[in-house]
Amino acid sequence: MAVPVAEAEKVDYTGTSEVSGSQQYEIFERPSGWRGWHSHPTVQVALLGFVCFMCPGMFNALSGLGGGGQVSTQDQANASSALYATFAFFGFFSGTINNVLGARLTLMLGTLGYPLYISSFLVVNIHPNAGTYVIVSGAILGVCAALLWTAQGSLMMAYPTESQKGLYIGIFWAIFNLGGVVGSAVAFGQNFHSTANSVGNGTYIGFLVLTVTGFFLPLFMTNPEKMVRTDGTRVVVHRHPSWKTEFISLFIALKTDPWIILLFPMFFASNYFYTWQFNDYNGAIFTIRARGLNNFVYWTSQILGSIFIGYIILDKKSLGRRVRAFAGWTIVFLMVFIVHIWAYFYQKTYTRQSTLKIDIYDSTYPAHVWLMIFYGLLDSMWQTFAYWLMGAMSNDMAKLAVFTGFYKSLQSAGAAGVWRADGVQIPYMNIFLSTWCLAAAGMIFAFPMVYYRVKNHTDLEDETL
Repeated sequence: MAVPVAEAEKVDYTGTSEVSGSQQYEIFERPSGWRGWHSHPTVQVALLGFVCFMCPGMFNALSGLGGGGQVSTQDQANASSALYATFAFFGFFSGTINNVLGARLTLMLGTLGYPLYISSFLVVNIHPNAGTYVIVSGAILGVCAALLWTAQGSLMMAYPTESQKGLYIGIFWAIFNLGGVVGSAVAFGQNFHSTANSVGNGTYIGFLVLTVTGFFLPLFMTNPEKMVRTDGTRVVVHRHPSWKTEFISLFIALKTDPWIILLFPMFFASNYFYTWQFNDYNGAIFTIRARGLNNFVYWTSQILGSIFIGYIILDKKSLGRRVRAFAGWTIVFLMVFIVHIWAYFYQKTYTRQSTLKIDIYDSTYPAHVWLMIFYGLLDSMWQTFAYWLMGAMSNDMAKLAVFTGFYKSLQSAGAAGVWRADGVQIPYMNIFLSTWCLAAAGMIFAFPMVYYRVKNHTDLEDETL
């Protein structure tokens, strides 16, 4: 129940706050004791992070090895193309599904595809001609992943207050990427002495157990409709009365907030670079144990990158939100060019016909592994900044679910295309240059949206569709 306070005693957001002082919100009393701790937004975002630790985190650990840890990357590239194609289609409608089913149920349904996908690589290890199973499981995972990431995005962006969004995104991203770190460490340790250039069955079984565990974690999360933020405001849960109205909300979101369109190139590029990083760099020129170590430092750097830009830059309380938005844009833009100029000089040294395999004891390895570290920093900063920009546009869960659906759908459309290009053996240099150009274009198109749309506070008219 709302705390019975007089209008004048309600929180007045003025001064450095990011909510207009003329706007007043109903303040609720947060529960105390165990229930208060469990329903605290920070704890709930951490639980959300552990769901993604178990499922997408293990997927990332496997993908980061290059080719899903297999000798040939072709089956995994084609499966990834199918995965992101179905993800792209269902991502446009997953926001409406999330609003109707609720975030917790949507999150649980989304976890189901991950154990299926990982099991397909175990099957291929036992039956080498089962490549079709890998591709089909990838397509099914695309549907499930669209649901999981839409639910995740709507919760992660709605639970924090305006001044906490960068911190909460950083907390989530750190825990989520810890899954990639742990999975990579396991793969590295189990395959340290391997000469087969592919991972063993034990690695896949370990990943499979963890992804199954992830299915049950949403059961321990608080119902979003009962969540109260740390400032006493209740999380806005918006529901439309019918599926038809929910689908219409997709087009209403574009009509009422068309600035989101300028982020579409950034969304499209946001998973595009994984193909070159994982298959065409890590999977192409390193031994299996070097691939495992590269994967470990890559996901570790993601944790550091997300905390740096989320907490130190985007949530710096001494600066207005517009200043932080420009600072975040500048850092990510510079990182795009630093990393890709560096990578260009390595890409010139090999092709698909090369047999070069760099091991962890080779003299050239340290310089090459540092590139993986910087790619991890760039990726985490890119994703954190994209989520933060969407969160700066609204605090409403339904609207954020639609925005997240757009994000994941376009992200997957770009990934589907480039994974298919890799599957048909397009030259590495072509894929690399297209990656660089798309990343640069994404940031350039985002700049006008940052300049004109990001405000120092979120107005009430921005709260709903």
